[in-house]
Amino acid sequence: MTKVNLITGFLGSGKTTTLRHLLANKPENEKWAVLVNEFGEIGIDGSLLADTGAVLKEIPGGCMCCVNGLPMQVGLNMLLQQAKPDRLLIEPTGLGHPKQILNLLMSDVYQAWLELNATLCILDARQLSDEKYTGNENFRDQLAAADIIVANKQDVYSDHDREQLARWVQESGKGRKIVTAEQGQIEVALLNSARENLAELPNAKHHHHSKAPSSGIAALRLPDGQNWRRSLNQGQGYFSCGWVFSAETIFDTVAVLEWVRLAPVIRVKGTLRIPEGTLIVNRQGDDFHIETRQGSPLDSRVELIHDAETDWNTLQSALLKARIKAIS
Repeated sequence: MTKVNLITGFLGSGKTTTLRHLLANKPENEKWAVLVNEFGEIGIDGSLLADTGAVLKEIPGGCMCCVNGLPMQVGLNMLLQQAKPDRLLIEPTGLGHPKQILNLLMSDVYQAWLELNATLCILDARQLSDEKYTGNENFRDQLAAADIIVANKQDVYSDHDREQLARWVQESGKGRKIVTAEQGQIEVALLNSARENLAELPNAKHHHHSKAPSSGIAALRLPDGQNWRRSLNQGQGYFSCGWVFSAETIFDTVAVLEWVRLAPVIRVKGTLRIPEGTLIVNRQGDDFHIETRQGSPLDSRVELIHDAETDWNTLQSALLKARIKAIS
């Protein structure tokens, strides 16, 4: 029987960082798998988790939480049948609602296959002071569904943030385990905690995602021989645009970092080929984390998410200018 944990959390809370930490510290004698879903269409988290040794299945486009659950069921069945993992970690999109996933995992068809352990919700407590988050149905229900709340990024909390967290615990978090963390560094033993939060969640008002028109730009070959494609998505009041560039494309490190820093959007995430190797960028609002690794990814991919319609073509033009010409 496979132990399974749902790892939820709103955009920018640090779910993928937490997953990387957990996978890096898993018991050596166990096989783990990850089922990951993203709001955007191109899939960034898969490339970020590719070197962890876990068996990975991606479901792009924010469709894991759909009422019919078909993408979720297909991905789940493939992992269980092919990988036969000891533990499965499921990371839905930060804009996802947990009710449909939990209902599926608890359904009769999976009773003989899955042992549902604690659901973790990764929380950036600074978001508790922002109506944009607290007024969001999915944000509230992710917290409501969790057995364990991980107050991540505690190293950047102000006194006000800590007061807001304490107030939330007093008003809404009683009976739940609350742990604090930096960079998603939590104890692996938390995953063995039992699922105890059996409160009935309201039915999700699911909003189907739609692929936005690409303004005539979908898959192109540039004059210098570099191949790339663009994918757009929208739903629940959010809009995303992602680009994938073939291995021939290398970005100027300083130029692409400036592009990430100045992009007028709320979320930027990507893995990019640079002369030094691999550049990983992760920006939520003004929080900007960068990391470099040796070796080069198979391609470069970057995704932007915003809460309003955005001029993707202008951002795209600036991104293209940050490339280094293809090596002949």
